[in-house]
Amino acid sequence: MKRLLSIIGATILTMSLGVSSAFAQSENYLSIGDSLAAGQTPYQQIDTGYSDLIAMKLGMTGQLSFYTKELAFPGYTTADVLKRVKSEEASDLLANATLITVSAGANDLLRLVQVNPTAGTLAFAQLQTDYALNIARKNMAKILNELKVRAPKAKVYVMGYYFAYPSVHATQKEGTNAQLVKLNKILQQQAEHAGAVFIDVYDSFGLNATNLLPNISDVHPNFEGYRQMANAFLHEYSGSKTLAISSNELPKPNPISFEQILEQVAKAEQKQVEKEKEKPSPTARAIQGGFKGYTAFMEKVRAKELF
Repeated sequence: MKRLLSIIGATILTMSLGVSSAFAQSENYLSIGDSLAAGQTPYQQIDTGYSDLIAMKLGMTGQLSFYTKELAFPGYTTADVLKRVKSEEASDLLANATLITVSAGANDLLRLVQVNPTAGTLAFAQLQTDYALNIARKNMAKILNELKVRAPKAKVYVMGYYFAYPSVHATQKEGTNAQLVKLNKILQQQAEHAGAVFIDVYDSFGLNATNLLPNISDVHPNFEGYRQMANAFLHEYSGSKTLAISSNELPKPNPISFEQILEQVAKAEQKQVEKEKEKPSPTARAIQGGFKGYTAFMEKVRAKELF
């Protein structure tokens, strides 16, 4: 690992799992995208997400040799994901990848939705959402084109989105849901055009999935919600339900807060500075952050502006 930090400091795990050579297919799996790809919980923590569950199942069946969600960040829009895919830090990971999932587009749209969870209302401006959806369409096309070039060995899967506001009044759901349906259609069209596969998770949630989205003030699913997303992928990936993850296979919760992430980041930075000071070379220097955009990202963490 050449970078100082993995995604969100040392929290978002990089997994390398050895598998038997008896298996013909062993994936190098990258999870790319936003907070869903990173595994954000309904309570502003990081834990097991859908990509972790996918990696878990592939590992259990001997189909995984490497997994990381280092290229996934809470709050990322399609523009942010595009920059990350094109970054120098992503180059080696992408070149060696054989399996990629992409979650991008929701932050382009949902940041324009004004939510009052107490009153159970939603509001948005149609002109703004139309513009945002067009930007998401253009950027997703660019992301998939970049992955064709930078990850030539990878099969790419584009994850769809669910309706994120099950607790609002029924009369408030129609308009925002229609925008989400448009987003999913855009993602599906761009995936098909690029030769990628679209993963539909919308029907697994529906409009009233309060059991999967328990926090009325947050759009992220619980473990069961992430299980539904992982199983939607695994069904498409395998062509059957043989890889489906059951509820009793879910790992125990092990969340880490953004405050704990900041502490880990600070410790890692301090160790790096001390290590660099010990080097005799006059050209040695401390690495500031672990990736391009690190400073801006950490400012968002401190301000708790991540979605």
